[in-house]
Amino acid sequence: MPKKRPERPKVQIETGPGPTKPSIPAEAALSFLKDTKGTVTWSVRDLAGTLKVSRGDAEQVIALLVAQGYVQRGSATDNWMTTPAGESVSGAKPPRFTRESAEQAVESLKERIKQVNKDSKATFKITDAVAFGDFLLRDRPRVQAVDVGIGLTPRIAAANEPRSAPAAKAERQFFRQLRGRTALLHIRTHADWMRKRSHLSLLDAAITNSH
Repeated sequence: MPKKRPERPKVQIETGPGPTKPSIPAEAALSFLKDTKGTVTWSVRDLAGTLKVSRGDAEQVIALLVAQGYVQRGSATDNWMTTPAGESVSGAKPPRFTRESAEQAVESLKERIKQVNKDSKATFKITDAVAFGDFLLRDRPRVQAVDVGIGLTPRIAAANEPRSAPAAKAERQFFRQLRGRTALLHIRTHADWMRKRSHLSLLDAAITNSH
């Protein structure tokens, strides 16, 4: 019987004091854990830099991840390790692709995105496109498949039409066509947190490092 994969947290990781405290989606924190697959230990600074949050917020995120069993303290001060449970829940895989092949796959995807947006007969227009993952970390000779968040707008849609099951199926089919046959890309629906963490914009080709 196949081993059941741990469920991803569905709640948000709330950080910071007071009524205006920021909220970091669990998916964003898990995306960082996935990036750590290629390293033994990491620091609070690494998490803060990737998620573009303050050190205080990063420490609170780590505290919650520790409580859930996804992270444990390393042997040195400000030294942390992602546990097997953390790797599993984040969807981390052994880094098996070369950086060059991952970057080539991203460049090819950027070209396909341009062609789609120029094609007035295409079902959708791509309004958001960001790539993120360990391929952005220059010290990694081997990387995992690149995560890509894609936001779509139907070229023809009735005003205020709710998102139907056929529409969702059409989006999934569109993503498969956009990805092509490569195993180097993992394409999914764009979410706001993807643009807030470190990423590569595939619409303007600029690595975003701002908050």
